[in-house]
Amino acid sequence: MIFRLSDFQFPDSAARLYPATQGHPWVLEVGFGDGRFWPHFARTFAAPPNYLGVEISGVSLLKAHRRLQGAGLDNAVLTKLPADVLVREVVPHGALDLIVVNFPDPWPKAGHTEHRLLRAPFFQLAASRLKPGGALLLTTDHDEYFEFACAEAEASGVMAVDTAQAPPPAALETKYALKWRDLGLGVNHARFTPTAHPPVPHGAVAAYPADLAPLPESAVPHAVLTLPKTFDPTHFEKQTVRAGRATVVLLDLYASLRRDGWVALAHVVEGELTQEVLVGVTAREDGSHLVRLAKFGGPIITPGVKAAVGAVTDWLEGQGAVIRHRGY
Repeated sequence: MIFRLSDFQFPDSAARLYPATQGHPWVLEVGFGDGRFWPHFARTFAAPPNYLGVEISGVSLLKAHRRLQGAGLDNAVLTKLPADVLVREVVPHGALDLIVVNFPDPWPKAGHTEHRLLRAPFFQLAASRLKPGGALLLTTDHDEYFEFACAEAEASGVMAVDTAQAPPPAALETKYALKWRDLGLGVNHARFTPTAHPPVPHGAVAAYPADLAPLPESAVPHAVLTLPKTFDPTHFEKQTVRAGRATVVLLDLYASLRRDGWVALAHVVEGELTQEVLVGVTAREDGSHLVRLAKFGGPIITPGVKAAVGAVTDWLEGQGAVIRHRGY
């Protein structure tokens, strides 16, 4: 099944995600592409393992979902997120049996190495999420990135590096592996095993910071205000608001399908977490208006999302609205 960020708990558990197979091994694949690896690899386990897949391409997500459904792999959760966000915020300490990274983006241009996934901070994060005896498997066609990743694993201080083993046969069935093999070229493979399972220092991975924990659903941000009779929504202009770690960009204001109402579109960035949210401005029977986060799209209610509601409220106040209540 496909999960949005809002479908997870922070952290989550195999017992909740896979209630029928919660005792089975738990495998994470980072960058699953069109999903060719998992149907092959799952067959190598005595019991069907629980699968958690993360990918940043929406098209690949849909292709992989169809492929896994066709293979009858029901205990699989797929999501479209940055990998470090998922691992840091969703996966509990010591929960995973295996992390698999096949043919990751090597970011080969000069000055782009900070975008690479397999750097020392991620290895430290991975070590904290793997069970004793667990491992991270890397298969790549990019020689320089392979050497870089091995050096970063050693520099992390928590991973042993083994390059003597062959890659799993399933790793050679992926889209990129088949393309590389058709050219008559080989691949590199390494097995990284934790030598320690430390807690990750705050800020070690610039992802979804611990202080951005989602707020309870009961805390949906809102405000109640009275708009002036002279209010003109055409005066809206794009604006950027910074609130703590968050950057909120109010992009546009649209007329709502409801009578005498509007919807503001906001772009919210908090570390590696980016959300597009809708903030409704809806008329009430007593003549006031309710400013409230819309549930459309399943946004996570973070401090940045609260700030988006606040930014819309502040803009309306600047247009002459009288604030009766702020709930954010």
